[in-house]
Amino acid sequence: MIASIDPTTGATVREYAEMSGDQVASIIADCHAAYDQWKGTSFDERSRLMMKAANILRERASEYAEIMALEMGKITREGKAEAEKCAWVCEYYAENAERFLEKEVVETDAGRSYISYQPLGVVLAVMPWNFPFWQVFRFAAPALMAGNVGVLKHASNVPASALAIQEVFNEAGFPENTFRTLLVGSQTVASVIDNPLVQAVTLTGSAPAGSAVAGQAGNRLKKTVLELGGSDPAVILEDADIENAVEACVIGRMINAGQSCIAAKRFVVVEAVREEFEEKFTAAMSKLVMGDPQDERTDVGPLARHDLRDELHGQVTDSIDKGAKLLLGGEVPDLPGAYYPPTVLTNVGRGMPAYDHETFGPVAAIIPVRKEEDAIRVANDTVFGLGASVYTSDIEKGERIAEERLEAGACFVNTFVRSDPRLPFGGVKESGYGRELSRFGIHEFVNVKTVYVK
Repeated sequence: MIASIDPTTGATVREYAEMSGDQVASIIADCHAAYDQWKGTSFDERSRLMMKAANILRERASEYAEIMALEMGKITREGKAEAEKCAWVCEYYAENAERFLEKEVVETDAGRSYISYQPLGVVLAVMPWNFPFWQVFRFAAPALMAGNVGVLKHASNVPASALAIQEVFNEAGFPENTFRTLLVGSQTVASVIDNPLVQAVTLTGSAPAGSAVAGQAGNRLKKTVLELGGSDPAVILEDADIENAVEACVIGRMINAGQSCIAAKRFVVVEAVREEFEEKFTAAMSKLVMGDPQDERTDVGPLARHDLRDELHGQVTDSIDKGAKLLLGGEVPDLPGAYYPPTVLTNVGRGMPAYDHETFGPVAAIIPVRKEEDAIRVANDTVFGLGASVYTSDIEKGERIAEERLEAGACFVNTFVRSDPRLPFGGVKESGYGRELSRFGIHEFVNVKTVYVK
């Protein structure tokens, strides 16, 4: 069985029967048959349906926010904002897909030669629980607009979200089997990848999961896009506007209770402003209200699962044992849910989990450095490379550092890292490869075809 478990109480909300291997194979075959029809539809028709999906997402944002709160603890206002962002990405590709996939004429010695973008077929999406709607729609909107069909293997703790997403496409009028959800565990992913009707795979998740999926897909010579973990640095330079930096860093660390790959996790602070930043940042973190995710007054809900909370607490205590100083939080509350308080560590250094690994929750690691060069070195001293931010009053310097010196797929100046349908999203190093969103995202799962006419 696959269960929805409320992380606020630990109670089982609902259980779902896991699909058998034969059911999975039948769904994939149905999707492949639907692809033969869907790839021939016009962009106008695809756009019309995608716009209807956007409307449904907006109209039912409160309903979807409740599902997210019950399954993984997302606070209500963030759940509504997530549904709204999903509507935005649907609209973005409905409006721009045809332009992104226009034929490109290339002058050669042919009578006519050009580049054409053609869909691939069935694309498998292996998605995580932390943004249970957004992670799926940022894949599905471009993939479907390109003429592909989608099969979703969602995280096992968010089955209601997975089924709700399928229903969005059904209700919008997409042809049957254009998008299907597989209610299966992670042990089934390999056999889905092996299915000859599946043409490509996209995964958002941990580095070990990405490595396993990429290896399996590689054995079958299938294209993959991987968006993996991150330990994003926020670099606070001596000339930074500390008030702005604190405000942005609190938001950047605490969105979704800190359960975000692109959350700022390591705060690399130049010594000259360390004391002021620590004091104001810790004060701001202490004001956040932890509680029921469906209470509008709540700023920080529970983590998605108790085991994830316990793992995070282990990282905090281990870091303290190795010399980090606790400024705030750091204790498991006496509550039935998977709660963990906003936590701030300082004097964090190499060899500590808060420095070396991704902390997936409301824990901020302050790493003091002597000067700017040290800050950049420390910011890049990680196996990850998803996002990074730098805070400085010298905009030209900040832009130069962001563009040329920080090793990440998305670098922001004087604000926190976020995703935007108009900009490519993805990482380097162990944060994965390939890009989602923008025109780059829709080009990932198409056949870039040369046509040469003599």
